[in-house]
Amino acid sequence: MTPGKPARRLEKIWYGLTPLHALLLPPAILFRLAAMLRRAFYRVGLLHSVRLAVPVIVVGNISVGGTGKTPLVLWLANFLRQQGRRPGIISRGYGGSAASPAEVGADSDPAVVGDEPLLLARKSGCPVWVGRDRVAAAEALLRAHPECDVLVSDDGLQHYRLGRDVEIAVVDGERGFGNGLPLPAGPLRESVSRLDSVDAVVVNGGGRNAGVPAKNTFDMLLAGRLFYNLRNPAQRIEPSDLRGKLHAVAGIGNPRRFFDLLRGSGLDFEAHAFPDHCAYRAQDLDYADADAILMTEKDAVKCAGFADERFWVLAVEAVLAPGFGELILQKLRKNNGRQAA
Repeated sequence: MTPGKPARRLEKIWYGLTPLHALLLPPAILFRLAAMLRRAFYRVGLLHSVRLAVPVIVVGNISVGGTGKTPLVLWLANFLRQQGRRPGIISRGYGGSAASPAEVGADSDPAVVGDEPLLLARKSGCPVWVGRDRVAAAEALLRAHPECDVLVSDDGLQHYRLGRDVEIAVVDGERGFGNGLPLPAGPLRESVSRLDSVDAVVVNGGGRNAGVPAKNTFDMLLAGRLFYNLRNPAQRIEPSDLRGKLHAVAGIGNPRRFFDLLRGSGLDFEAHAFPDHCAYRAQDLDYADADAILMTEKDAVKCAGFADERFWVLAVEAVLAPGFGELILQKLRKNNGRQAA
């Protein structure tokens, strides 16, 4: 089967309406009810959250699929360090095999810790721990790194057992909320009204989606023009330096965003969309006519083992609207008696 076909089938279901929805709507209604009840149980105290000794910032979303959480987590880590804080990062480690809490190093195996945590460990300069139980991962991180005075959780908006001081929801400004239906009929983990209760909504790609609340909503753009060579990261080039037959690959939540970014740099290429968190094999990228193969940083951490000199990686950074960082600081200061105060 061609890589990416299952993902495209899901997009057709989740971002439109098909005859299959007649079968998917009943379980979707049950899913929505179960999600609402679970959150209500935490709110009334029937289920209990665990509060840590340091403040926790959760960066998540209400829909399945990549929305740009990892670039935002990197931005937050850098911002907090600029403010004199010592952040740590926790993650589920999606796509990795690690079951118990594990620290992520720059040389960790992405098949074990996941591609996004490895990227975070290499770029953030912060301690990064993964684990299916985020509370256990957070506690392990703090034991190993007691100097950390704030934690950022990459994903976990619905992981209510982890107490949080700030909630940030990331929305894909291009794809929005799909057909607006809950899983499995649509992409939503929670209803759009959940955004009314978070501290900030960040719209990746700009606030073009009218369904996003206006209050505390900030635009985020991903900017980057320089490519570095995967075999020799010190070698960097401009888009205009790329010559010949170009292939571009993207195994992220919204591959089209990466391809649009390349086209915006004036590049002409053959695009290959892969499933999110794709575990690449050398034969997947065996393009005999390629003079250069372009990819995201998230893809690159899984391709370093078989890359040749044709592999080029686009380095991007999140650019946030003014006022976002100050809002985060205000929310942290508001929690009296915690280390963020």
